[in-house]
Amino acid sequence: MRPLLIAFILCITLSLNAQVQTHVPTIDEVGANRLPATIAPVKAPFPMPVFKIPSFPAYTITIKDSKDIQSAINTVHQHGGGTVIIPAGNWHSPRISLLSHVNLHLQEHAVLNFSGEIADYQPVVFTRTEGVEVMSLGACIYANGQEHIALTGRGKIVGPPKDCPVRKQMMRQDVVENVISANRPVAERIYDGHDGGPIYMPFFVATINCKNVFIEGIQLENTPFWNIVPIYCDNVIIRGVTVNSVGIPSGDGIDIESSRNVLIEYCTLSCGDDCFTMKAGRGEDGLRIGKPTENVVVRFSLARQGHGGITVGSETAAMIRNLYVHDVVFDDTGVGLRFKTRRPRGGGGEHLYYERIRMRLQQDAFRWDMLGASMYVGALADRLPALPINKLTPVYKDIYAKDIVIDSARALLRIDGIPESPMTGFSLENVEAHCSQIIKSADAMNLRIANAKIYSTDSLLSFTDTRNVTFQDVEFITPKIVTNLSGDLTDNIEFKNTIPAKPADWNSSRFKK
Repeated sequence: MRPLLIAFILCITLSLNAQVQTHVPTIDEVGANRLPATIAPVKAPFPMPVFKIPSFPAYTITIKDSKDIQSAINTVHQHGGGTVIIPAGNWHSPRISLLSHVNLHLQEHAVLNFSGEIADYQPVVFTRTEGVEVMSLGACIYANGQEHIALTGRGKIVGPPKDCPVRKQMMRQDVVENVISANRPVAERIYDGHDGGPIYMPFFVATINCKNVFIEGIQLENTPFWNIVPIYCDNVIIRGVTVNSVGIPSGDGIDIESSRNVLIEYCTLSCGDDCFTMKAGRGEDGLRIGKPTENVVVRFSLARQGHGGITVGSETAAMIRNLYVHDVVFDDTGVGLRFKTRRPRGGGGEHLYYERIRMRLQQDAFRWDMLGASMYVGALADRLPALPINKLTPVYKDIYAKDIVIDSARALLRIDGIPESPMTGFSLENVEAHCSQIIKSADAMNLRIANAKIYSTDSLLSFTDTRNVTFQDVEFITPKIVTNLSGDLTDNIEFKNTIPAKPADWNSSRFKK
């Protein structure tokens, strides 16, 4: 027999005034066009380093011919550091390798076009593709094991052309973990396109095992894959960049992979996939490396088109923790705050903080997708039966959001957790939301929505195996509230000082009264 639920509800006959009292930025206050000359101090709910714009030695080489770019970088590096300037004009290049103490600077009206020939990305280099280590083409602009490097300026970089060999020979066999065994030595995971064979797509800009990385001001268009990807890096600053990869599959904007102490500010991203994304390796290979993404601040930035404004996952093996996103705007984005993982991915996300965010969305404001689709993980995407917990069972927990304005969205919250690992611990307070639906939750616990005004055309609150949910000081601007409660674990749904004071189906024993 189920125990009777604890009974109590505060029914206060007050007209709630659940408004966001603090200033939430508008679209004209964020993004690359608002980039200041200096970096303001970083304040976060966890310790962060002091970020400063780096300086480089005065030694400078200005490019006069496209074939001189790499040799100039080599010379400046050997000289002890300095700047390589690409002046205004059209330039063409194979893969570029950045080296320590070099600033590659694109002047305004400089356009750097990258080759689509696989031979221009040889020999293969160490990289990581979708959270798995491989030997392949790397990136258009690539660095490994360097320090104090920069990519700056108001110029533009343009990816390989349409229908080129680099794009045509992309690996399409299967998801990466089904192609590459975690037990296979990395040195043997070679995908070089030989004899027309497959390659793993190069990133646009990738820094691997680097310290003190600075990227500022540049524009990126027509990426072959993800745009800006620090992997295994420490102390990274990305500011004032503009990305346009709309229409490009897997055209993520900025992907922070297994890196720490990262500041992203005043960026504008329009993407073919997720905009700002945090990742930490995939499945067995990600666990083997064991490097989390941690201590990341994203602020004063704009996400336009894209699958998700700020996304965590789905590569989560080594954990994403200590993420602070504040003063950002999502304008015509798919999902606002997106949390992804899969049963075989491992790790997850924790200690994630979101403040002062404005959203105009095509889909949901907060979306947890922890199961994925069968085309990627087969039967593991099936919600039931619940499975035994193992080292690859991911978790999402301890997530906080406040001072949120949602101008339009499909749903305020949609949660698809994992039965054996429910999403645990989400607090949302000080919110004004205009949405078609309010909440649809499966496999979650310890949810709290407080001081909220929610305008919705659909009055249904749907809970499946969801427990310990509190609505406190919430005004539902809808004719009535109706709940759909299912699953043996759904329990302890509480309404405290809400308008309406209680759902129409208040007689259910699963409510806390």
